[in-house]
Amino acid sequence: KDLSAGGTGVHAREMSGPQARTSSMEELYTAHAQRAGRLAYFLVGERELARDLVQEAFLKVFARWGNLREPHSFAAYLNRTIVNLAHKAHRRRSIERRYLDRQPRLEAVAPSRDYETADELWRQLQLLPQRQRTAIVLRYYEDLSEHQAAEAMGCSEKAIASLVQRALGTLRKNAPAAEVG
Repeated sequence: KDLSAGGTGVHAREMSGPQARTSSMEELYTAHAQRAGRLAYFLVGERELARDLVQEAFLKVFARWGNLREPHSFAAYLNRTIVNLAHKAHRRRSIERRYLDRQPRLEAVAPSRDYETADELWRQLQLLPQRQRTAIVLRYYEDLSEHQAAEAMGCSEKAIASLVQRALGTLRKNAPAAEVG
């Protein structure tokens, strides 16, 4: 039977064993993958998502291979599966978008463009004693309160405050170009 439904000349072999089935599936994939990719891309507008949809569509159609009423209509089954998967992806994105729209907006922080200063600050941070570096990382990078940082380090809040102040003093002294604290 001609399984291409597009006249590409791909014919199914007798499904006498797994090797023949695999070979037939390879032929079908080769005959339809590029066109299926275009269809998926036009439906979803993103190359990576389109590739994922095509891959999933082939897997779904091949998994139902034995149950297809008209195996010669492979292209039609594949098209319908891609359309359904694209619809599902749009629905999922719509739900995600609505959920995110209901969430409070976080103020965007502009990325630092002064990479030289950031690199120097990183080098200076690595030179700090371990406890001071840990206190700075917990307070400023992890944005923990003094109480939370103290719990994480197993010391008092006063010790955290002292470690942070000493670390900031060292960073200010050794990295004057960096804007510290």
